[in-house]
Amino acid sequence: MSDVYAQRRRRLADHLGAGVAVVATAPEALRNRDSHYPYRFDSYFYYLTGFAEPEAVLVLIGGATPKSLLFCRERDAEREVWDGYRLGPQGAKEKFGFDEAYPFAELDAKLPELLADQPRLAYAVGHDAAWDACVLGWLNAVRAKARTGVAAPQEIIDVRRWLDDMRLIKDAHELEIMQRAADLSSDAHRRAMRAARPGRHEYEIEAELLHAFVSAGARHPAYPCIVAGGAHACVLHYVENNAELKDGELLLIDAGGELEGYASDITRTFPVNGRFSGPQKAVYEIVLEAQAQAIAAVQPGALWNAPHEAALAVLTRGLIDLGFLKGELAGLLETEAYKPYYMHRTGHWLGLDVHDAGDYKREGAWRELHPGMVLTVEPGLYLRPSESLPQQYWNIGIRIEDDVVVTETGRRVLTSPPKTVADIEAWMRG
Repeated sequence: MSDVYAQRRRRLADHLGAGVAVVATAPEALRNRDSHYPYRFDSYFYYLTGFAEPEAVLVLIGGATPKSLLFCRERDAEREVWDGYRLGPQGAKEKFGFDEAYPFAELDAKLPELLADQPRLAYAVGHDAAWDACVLGWLNAVRAKARTGVAAPQEIIDVRRWLDDMRLIKDAHELEIMQRAADLSSDAHRRAMRAARPGRHEYEIEAELLHAFVSAGARHPAYPCIVAGGAHACVLHYVENNAELKDGELLLIDAGGELEGYASDITRTFPVNGRFSGPQKAVYEIVLEAQAQAIAAVQPGALWNAPHEAALAVLTRGLIDLGFLKGELAGLLETEAYKPYYMHRTGHWLGLDVHDAGDYKREGAWRELHPGMVLTVEPGLYLRPSESLPQQYWNIGIRIEDDVVVTETGRRVLTSPPKTVADIEAWMRG
């Protein structure tokens, strides 16, 4: 396992050349008084180290003979009684293959020494004001030695310019974890479908999802679960999850577990009573076809926007067929007449972050898709009460989302809960 992270550090060193890169993990955050939120490491730091403890910094020295140094908490018998086991510098060095490791408390003293006479410094510029202040302090400490002939780095680079591109192409190790995350999250959605029925509450279905995640080893959801019944499905980021589920309404669930740092992201929409009404089915079939066409557009060499454009064409045509839009398809697409019913894009990168690292455009042009990229495909339609809509369509909110990896020959869908009308109704009947 340590080889995976060591290889990534070597790749970053190649990008860096002569210089120093500094990548810190995330700080702990107080929830209230002296109680912390569950700790989550920084994704960039974890990608390069595999080290999950707080108070840790990676220093990478580039050049002819690159070195990786870790600064982390020391072993502390008393604190370990209260907070759990720590690897300590020596343990982390041995487990994760660092060249050197030091106590975190020595960071401020050693960084000016490591930056002395280096031509460039790379770190996450502007990501955190407190961290920017630390870096400036180290640089000023080096500059204070100018009369002794020591020079500070003259070039400061945002290290994310390289790491974003590295993280965008998933390796076999990452894809294996992401498939497992997708599998357990798919099982959670199946469980939630079986558990839903009129009279239950949204939070009870959320509890079914969380139970499935944790039981399969995903201790936390990748993001707050959206469990939105009826009109709540027309709120894109609804998270209250406290309403009663009503007979005849749809339930939209957007939820995914996080496994070993990697996210899954799935949305399914289904009838609370297990049977789609005529209007619900009509809208659902449009969204399902839009997703099918968008997934088919995912292939190596295609542009990032191709799935979105494919989905838009199907959704807009469907809105015309339902009588909600009037005019020619091309003109309606050009004027974005679909926006009152479909206001978000059709996907995003997926990985260590739910909205993962990586640009969508380069020099004004949409990025090409390449094998190893992982993205979501999630078209939807949201029909809020309006004088322009027949009342039987009010409060129908539908989104269907799957996780897709670009392959050498096309694409592979990682996620698998039921999604055709027939399959959903059959599954809910048991």
